Amino acid sequence: MSTTAATPSGEFTGAPVIQLGLPLIGGSHHRSSSGTAGLELSEAARSEKFAQMRAGELGSLHSWELVTAVDGPGIRMTTFLSGCPLQCLYCHNPDTMEMRRGEPIEATELLARLKRYVKVFEVSGGGLTISGGEPLMQPAFVAKILSGAKAMGIHTAIDTSGYLGAHCTDEMLENIDLVLLDVKSGDEETYKRVTGRELQPTLDFGRRLAAHGIEIWIRFVLVPGLTDAVENVDAVADFVASLPTVSRVEVLPFHQMGRDKWASLGLKYELDETPPPTPELVARVRGQFEARGLTVY
Repeated sequence: MSTTAATPSGEFTGAPVIQLGLPLIGGSHHRSSSGTAGLELSEAARSEKFAQMRAGELGSLHSWELVTAVDGPGIRMTTFLSGCPLQCLYCHNPDTMEMRRGEPIEATELLARLKRYVKVFEVSGGGLTISGGEPLMQPAFVAKILSGAKAMGIHTAIDTSGYLGAHCTDEMLENIDLVLLDVKSGDEETYKRVTGRELQPTLDFGRRLAAHGIEIWIRFVLVPGLTDAVENVDAVADFVASLPTVSRVEVLPFHQMGRDKWASLGLKYELDETPPPTPELVARVRGQFEARGLTVY
């Protein structure tokens, strides 16, 4: 169901507020977006754009939306940046994998849009979430947006796999209130099968966040026959339980909502025949996290 929220002037422009009850990631649900509606695209020359991107003044944006009960507390402006180093088999937004598929948006333009919703964020306890793709593919741009958001007193979050955590400077961490950390597997071999990459950078980033005292929400996508092995879930749960700043774990059941996007991009979708997890499997996995004293959603 879509509703609208008024700005301080009493007007609403841009994306609708999408009332949803669960976080959406890994193909688990469908979510709508306004694309880049309401944002002015940069018309800088190609050579100038590269310089602006290096300076963090320009980013490649896939889309943005206003949502509630998703991507962090309260009503949030979630921005989806383009580009990701992972090739997750269950990705429900494969159109964000390549940075070239995004639109050029200046940091000042995005921050001006964000400023319109300051009162909405204050009333709802919401804020900004930078997602993707992988936001840390564009660290200079993300740093600029985080700094600008904090200057407006806005709660900030990033939604990341943690694979590029080394790109996140200590200065950036000072401007982050919450990290939605997507731990895709606890087993090295399974992680590589899911993503094509190594697990260790995610573990390192999680520990670094905890050392900085940053609140963490863990997201784990439950895919039958891929991430559901008892040993794999135990490994994720043990790691998560070792991080003192984790406040919740979201077990996200796999669904096929991203399948058509893969086909439209001419990409092979390897999970075409994979069913969603049964209620019994979801309960078992939730129990593995709960057994370690973790709060599970």
